[in-house]
Amino acid sequence: MFRVNRRRFGLASAFATLALIYHCAVQSVRRGNRNALVAILVNILQTIFLVCAFYLMFYLLGMRANSIRGNFVVYLMSGIFLYMTHVKTMSAVARSGGPTSPMMKHAPMNNVISIASSALGSLYTQLLSLIVVLSLYHLAVEHIYVDNPIGALGMFLLSWLTGVAVGMVFLAITPWSPGAATLLTSIYMRANMIASGKMFVANSLGYAMLKMFDWNPLFHIIDQARGFAFINYYPHNSSVSYPVYVTIVLIMVGLLGEYFTRQRASISWNATR
Repeated sequence: MFRVNRRRFGLASAFATLALIYHCAVQSVRRGNRNALVAILVNILQTIFLVCAFYLMFYLLGMRANSIRGNFVVYLMSGIFLYMTHVKTMSAVARSGGPTSPMMKHAPMNNVISIASSALGSLYTQLLSLIVVLSLYHLAVEHIYVDNPIGALGMFLLSWLTGVAVGMVFLAITPWSPGAATLLTSIYMRANMIASGKMFVANSLGYAMLKMFDWNPLFHIIDQARGFAFINYYPHNSSVSYPVYVTIVLIMVGLLGEYFTRQRASISWNATR
């Protein structure tokens, strides 16, 4: 009937936090479906559908000549995988629950655990989808060769981390104006369908066109990933350092915004906004 709360110190507290992040990450994976396997399968099918749709579009419009010399499907996957990882992670973090969320009423829960679990759940789903789709294509269609797999994997992780940073900014905005935050999130996802540069390479763009896209860190990440994936492509008009700096700045802005919001948040906001 009565229970004495004991304070945890050192490793015990760290393991308790990691266990809570793990369980919250599992819950975030199963958010759309009760079965985690079905949620992952849906994500895999979405990836395959996008690859097929873009392959058909490039074929019908005669845009294959604008791609990199090499495996055309790898060219498509290098853009689609990084785009989906970025936007799905951003969306998951932005919807992870701010200081006015009902889950924050429970003592062990806090915003850091909510953000970390949503980010890790998205990373797990996207990484597993990447492995499954590439393995199926490699075994069933033709062998895939990636010139620098470690560098390509690094760009995949950077696209995930950039999505976390952008999602944290939208998460800090949400308690103040949920409608505006949802609209901005949707606009950002739709804009990146083109602005991410997954349909073309930066080396083929002129100066005027390049300035329309080089503001986007995902544009640099996808172009650099193709430089690691293909032996005959070297990205001259993009860099790795730019998305790294943008990610650091956005994470700091997101943390400051979350701290500012948490100090002024009220449960009554949900009833008045």
